[in-house]
Amino acid sequence: MRLRARTVVLGLLGAVALLLIVVISMVGWQVVLGPKARPVTSRTIERTPARVTRGEYLVESVASCFHCHTEHDLSTPELARVEAKKGAGWEMPIPELGKVIAPNITPDPETGIGNWTDDEILRAMQEGVSRDGHALFPVMPYLAFAKLDDEDAASIVAYLRTIPPVKNVLPKTQLIFPLSLIVKTIPAPKPASAAAPVRSTSEARGEYLATVVANCQECHTPTKDGQVLPDMEYAGGTTFKDPSQGMKTVFSQNITPDPSGLSHYDEAMFIQVMHSGRVPGRVLNHIMPFEAFKTMSEADLKDIWAYLKVQKPVKHRITNTDAPKPCPLCNHEHGLGDLNVKK
Repeated sequence: MRLRARTVVLGLLGAVALLLIVVISMVGWQVVLGPKARPVTSRTIERTPARVTRGEYLVESVASCFHCHTEHDLSTPELARVEAKKGAGWEMPIPELGKVIAPNITPDPETGIGNWTDDEILRAMQEGVSRDGHALFPVMPYLAFAKLDDEDAASIVAYLRTIPPVKNVLPKTQLIFPLSLIVKTIPAPKPASAAAPVRSTSEARGEYLATVVANCQECHTPTKDGQVLPDMEYAGGTTFKDPSQGMKTVFSQNITPDPSGLSHYDEAMFIQVMHSGRVPGRVLNHIMPFEAFKTMSEADLKDIWAYLKVQKPVKHRITNTDAPKPCPLCNHEHGLGDLNVKK
């Protein structure tokens, strides 16, 4: 009987082990071995004045890097940045995902990236793998930054080397299960670099700025289980928790050229809103990084507007002021949700 029991137990353990192997094979062995990561090189980026100037513009404005990598005062609606800690990282207010830490990206050698090589910074920024080999959570938009022109990526690194170092010890990111495993399967080595394409039209330049550098779609396109909802590009409905309102749920807005979106805008109004952070009658929610976008050049905003204007109109009525109602389009409850119709 003991031998039989031992055989049964060993058989069950073998079956469990086989099941684990099958599941891991389906999900990806990265959940055990860690993310796919290329070896870093000794590449050094020349810190030219032109690169530092371009990098400052990208980091401080279009890419709004310090919106995430700087502590904010959550006690006021402005969610003001703590400027003395610019770039020094903080724990982001998204507790539903666990403990999400935006790391210190100042040149401090102990708590920041002062001892990182240039290629280690590029790998983290564009491939989602930190210096020690762990996977970064893609709230860091490395999937979009992987498409940065090489010169823009180099310029960002060059500028980050010049900002004041700030010593700031932070805990490690601790994601909820199974997100803590899934995140390991997302990074991938960036394909070999190619020459930047010639963007001869305003729409093409705007597409690059909106989809790669500013990453507008990340906030303005709703998803389900990490996948973009079909035919809902830029239609709004992504959920956020507003820490200045007791973690109240708010929704990104429709920025397609539909009457429920931006059809009432013209180029001048779009630029005015982006430069002021105000629409007629109210201030934009400060979760939107308009404090960075305020310094975006008029030429770049004109290009982004040209790109948005040719996107497919999507009828998706959203407001954060009316009582929440179920919405059949984005599967959330938000103001005016009951006025939307699924085709």
